[in-house]
Amino acid sequence: MARYFQGREVELLAPVGTFDIFGTVIRANCDAVYFGGPGLNMRMMRKGYNFSREDIVEAVNVAHGLGKKAYVTVNNMLSESDVSEAGDYLAFLDRSGVDAIIAQDLAVPSLLREQGLALPVHASVMLNVHNVEMVRALQEFGVTRVVTSREMDLRTARIIEEQTGIEIEYFVHGDMCSVHGANCYISSHLFGMSGNRGKCLKPCRWDYRMKKDGYVYSTPYPLAAKDMNMYEHLPELIDAHVTSFKIEGRMRDKEFISALVNSYGDAIDRYLDDPVGFDRGTDSEELHKNRKRDFSTAYAFGRPGLSNINRRYEGTGKFYSTGKVFSTPTAERESSESAVRAVREGLRQASGEKAAGAAPAPAPQRSAPKLTVRVNNMEQARAALEAGVDELFLSGDVLLPDRAFGRRQIEQLAQLKGNTRLVLATPRMMDEMQFEQYETLLSGGVTGLDALLVTNIGAVRRFRNFGLPLIGDLSLNLYNHMAERMYRELGVERLTASIEANLPDLAALLGRTNGELELTVHGTPVVMYMEHDLYENTEVYEPIAEESNRYVRDDVLVLMTDKGESPVYKDVHGRCHLTTSKELCLLPLVGELMEAGITHFRVEGSTYAPERLGELLGLYRLALNEPERAADLAERLEPAFAGFTLGALAFGRADRSTPADRPAALEADNGEAAADGGEGQSEQGEAADVQAALQTTKG
Repeated sequence: MARYFQGREVELLAPVGTFDIFGTVIRANCDAVYFGGPGLNMRMMRKGYNFSREDIVEAVNVAHGLGKKAYVTVNNMLSESDVSEAGDYLAFLDRSGVDAIIAQDLAVPSLLREQGLALPVHASVMLNVHNVEMVRALQEFGVTRVVTSREMDLRTARIIEEQTGIEIEYFVHGDMCSVHGANCYISSHLFGMSGNRGKCLKPCRWDYRMKKDGYVYSTPYPLAAKDMNMYEHLPELIDAHVTSFKIEGRMRDKEFISALVNSYGDAIDRYLDDPVGFDRGTDSEELHKNRKRDFSTAYAFGRPGLSNINRRYEGTGKFYSTGKVFSTPTAERESSESAVRAVREGLRQASGEKAAGAAPAPAPQRSAPKLTVRVNNMEQARAALEAGVDELFLSGDVLLPDRAFGRRQIEQLAQLKGNTRLVLATPRMMDEMQFEQYETLLSGGVTGLDALLVTNIGAVRRFRNFGLPLIGDLSLNLYNHMAERMYRELGVERLTASIEANLPDLAALLGRTNGELELTVHGTPVVMYMEHDLYENTEVYEPIAEESNRYVRDDVLVLMTDKGESPVYKDVHGRCHLTTSKELCLLPLVGELMEAGITHFRVEGSTYAPERLGELLGLYRLALNEPERAADLAERLEPAFAGFTLGALAFGRADRSTPADRPAALEADNGEAAADGGEGQSEQGEAADVQAALQTTKG
């Protein structure tokens, strides 16, 4: 079965969660289906959903017998243990005849190449593809289709297709996330349950209040996006050269999905048969009546603002059928002596295992550990230079009210840098205008730069031939050595470990890394990065009370629950950065991290006063020079924010939390639950399975 308009394919792609659902949906009015196998995908929260290997083989045969296609999701971020499993699994998928796999981690194309497999690869929405350069980079790895960033408008989608020839897959219906794909780390930080590894506990659906400028605002569910509904805009999707019209909902029941698929399929057929006489409104009211949340066209036609935020039904964080919640506000885990001791022992054990497995040849001389810092303004930069940092990163996402680092500021700092390497960072998300701006700066003879900190694979490709070493930022989400290999082949000198890497996964990565590795050891990391403007709430709603912020200046917006306050900063590009309420502090673990193989120790300094930043850097410099003093030096430090945390290293097992981390309320439900955008995290009826998993977890 295939549909075409003006010679271009138009594919309706339907989600299925179980083989029973597949049996109904594959016979509905769709061209292809996608589903997950027994592991390594973004729907790992609910037992009974996802296919066995036997199911996959049979599903492919049934789909092909009907003239339809079957795609399998292998779309989570892979740990080292996952990489070992993935090789055999990918070989099986190749033998089974699936039409393509949907992947997030660059380890997947690396494994395919290593095994000589020709399995087609589609880039997951979790790769957050949003510019031409990213597409061209992925095409070099054999990717034939991209599921675009949820924040991509249709005009940009058409430009990308016309310039690259890539197939475009675009979400047309279902649950959307308010945070950029693979740029949400909050579930991992709070629970040790990674959203990028298919186990999100949905803090985005919590009931938050906001504070700013000394006022409190009633802003329930400010991160809860509406469901996407492009039913009335099929002509615009086709005009944008979208190949695959993707419906979200792998955890939805078969009656809901099959009805939805048939409605979209019928509408596409009507348009292809008579585009001039096409009636957009046919059956639209029926979709509206059966919605789980309210509807939006999201970013298809530009930034939607607060009109994209849902305040009813599942968007409130409650299950539609029972009114129960999936998880409730939970405090960030506080650092403690016992927690530090547990991480220290884990790192020592990992170092011992690495040494025991090393080759008998003498190890190369280890260079002195390096101290790096990201700064937001010239005052912070000067404080960092005075502290003697080894590398100074100039942020590409400068937080307001500061302004972006341009030629004048770079050249001023070049006169002051001494032996410090001066590194310019690119924005985390880059449109075509920003690529041209940075290319103009770099090709225009700006003096004093020693390297580039690259934040997306498109920036790696575009700037690799400018004569500056490339350093991979944490937004590349490095979690395994196979992905590291791919980035190094592209020309990246050094990479930064994912901020979600827990203790065993970081140790495993260090055991397989092929070169220098950086780790964020201090700061208030960004755990949500979004186009959505949370500050707009304070311009629309009236305050309900007066109250100053507890830890940051009053002109900074904070999201607050009864468990704490999380600052939200807006950058010069208009994007919002939600940070942790507590400071990540790994100062007492510096010696063990050095022994385990960390070579570069980063302080995220953008949110600090210059004096505080200088103090922090001074302590870390002393600890790197004399690691035996690290624990004593840490005792000198008082938190500047709500306290200290060990971040992901506090969690001792992969994607698990201890009973102490259990959400305050985690309710079972047999109805439909909130989903995450597209191939995102968890949905319908998963709460009971999550609760059971947490109750049986050991620390």
